[in-house]
Amino acid sequence: MRGKQSRKKKTMKTTSQKKSNWLPQESKQSQQAAPQAQAIDTADTEKQDTRLPIDAETRKKNRTLPTEKVLALLQQQDRRLWELAEVVGKWIWVSFSEQPAPTVRQTLAQLGFHWNRTRQAWQHPCGQFRLSSAGDPHEKYQSYQPAAVTTN
Repeated sequence: MRGKQSRKKKTMKTTSQKKSNWLPQESKQSQQAAPQAQAIDTADTEKQDTRLPIDAETRKKNRTLPTEKVLALLQQQDRRLWELAEVVGKWIWVSFSEQPAPTVRQTLAQLGFHWNRTRQAWQHPCGQFRLSSAGDPHEKYQSYQPAAVTTN
């Protein structure tokens, strides 16, 4: 009986036949859909830069200015920003309850401020570029609001 048993050759299952029949149709469809898909991908990956132009050299120079000079520039540029300013150690912070207008953000950036996401404030290093230790700087450094101290 063993000699009369038929043996079927085991074939390996492949999808190459299916793919070869499927690819030409897909390529036609994908060629038609490619411009739409590319437009969607471009819209998702590219965010439009809405920032106003800044003079990089002036910004770099302003970041090294001492606290008093930055406060004077801030008061000269926009008194409202000076009134919102808080000096923490030698740094200056400006906080807003809502996102400020693009022109305000441009003014702050031009003066050398940068956005700190953790503290939710615009900060100016006033020439002090050391990394801060963990924790709230208010606990380590004296802070004040120059608009509250200065009387005009």
